[in-house]
Amino acid sequence: MASLRDIQGRINSTKKTRKITSAMQMVSASKMSKAEQNTKAFEPYSKKIQEVMANIANSTSDASHPMLENREIKKSGYLVITADKGLVGAYNSNVLKALYRTIQERHQSKDEYTIIAIGRMGYEFCKKMELPIAKSVVGIADQPDFADIKALATETVQLYTDEEIDELHMYYNHYVSAISQQVTSAQLLPITNLQESGGSNSDYEYEPNEQQILDVLLPQYAESLIYGALLDSKASEHAASMTAMKSATDNAGELIDDLTLTYNRVRQAAITQEITEISGGVAALE
Repeated sequence: MASLRDIQGRINSTKKTRKITSAMQMVSASKMSKAEQNTKAFEPYSKKIQEVMANIANSTSDASHPMLENREIKKSGYLVITADKGLVGAYNSNVLKALYRTIQERHQSKDEYTIIAIGRMGYEFCKKMELPIAKSVVGIADQPDFADIKALATETVQLYTDEEIDELHMYYNHYVSAISQQVTSAQLLPITNLQESGGSNSDYEYEPNEQQILDVLLPQYAESLIYGALLDSKASEHAASMTAMKSATDNAGELIDDLTLTYNRVRQAAITQEITEISGGVAALE
């Protein structure tokens, strides 16, 4: 059985760990609140640009663009968004499992797909599993700006425009609530939901014409979808971190209680043994 000094040392070290995890929980809660605000603030822009795109798609049959057209799938692209670090529970593993399962089900050869990785954990997973990586970016800020991923988003969309890939899917964690994040997969390219969106009843006058507006706005729209998914994913990351740190803090508290109980039992046993030895010594002298 461990000595009193050893048990007390474990209690002290666990208390220090609990302080750290409690502080990390509060930091993650603050970051989550800000990330949630960023996600909500981006929604009006995302909805408006989709409305304009849908209006063009539904109002004219002359305008066309490669990003709107289905073509034979020779090579697929997968954009996966993960965190740059751990300590976020199953946040990273869930989305990476979904990605890997899809690849295993849909592809027989590595020549049939490529991966765009946002986040160190996703990049390292793909590298470890020897999956082909076309592009990657790590070290994204906790509250990212569009400038942080503009180059990668532009290059990713260009892969489709240049026909290096024939479809693009995103895998990320959707923020549902502070205690719930949902692994989400969505087809980014080709864009197929504009006709379903319907647009608004507003009448737009396009200058110079619908086709040229479409050529400019469609890549921006696709890039905005990537940025929106990143904001959503960041809110999920901070929520997952907060939940994980709360669980760690609670577990540390339970461990401290168990160790304290053990410490008291060992201490009581030692006192009882000393009393017994003293009583035995007194009886021997009589």
